[in-house]
Amino acid sequence: MKKFTVPIVIAGVVTAVVALVAFGGNASPRDPMTGATEFNIPVQDAALVTDGDILYQASCASCHGSDLRGTDFGPSQLSVVYQPGHHPDESYASAALNGVRSHHWDFGDMQPIAGLSGADMDRIVAFIRETQRTEGFEPYPPR
Repeated sequence: MKKFTVPIVIAGVVTAVVALVAFGGNASPRDPMTGATEFNIPVQDAALVTDGDILYQASCASCHGSDLRGTDFGPSQLSVVYQPGHHPDESYASAALNGVRSHHWDFGDMQPIAGLSGADMDRIVAFIRETQRTEGFEPYPPR
């Protein structure tokens, strides 16, 4: 009976490792359009992210959702259209500070957000990018 125990244990371990690799485990988020696991988003400064979360919740969450996944009033900031290669950091600041015409969604034009500064937007963008980096992106158009 003992001579079968070792091969069975080894087979079990190998199966578990293969399943973990195949089905995710602690896998990186994937781009739903390309399957890529790299979004070229660097780790953001923790202090900026913390401040940005507070500013985002106060200024952006009512339209874009407290979890960045959108509402009936504004799109998800985790949509793949907001990856840095398509919407660079500066586009966030410009949209919030100057407003922006609707061009991907049917939510209507975004009006400028009163009371935000460029430094505030740096913090908000750090929060958004860190969340995108850790959560990944949703497909566009949404399913």
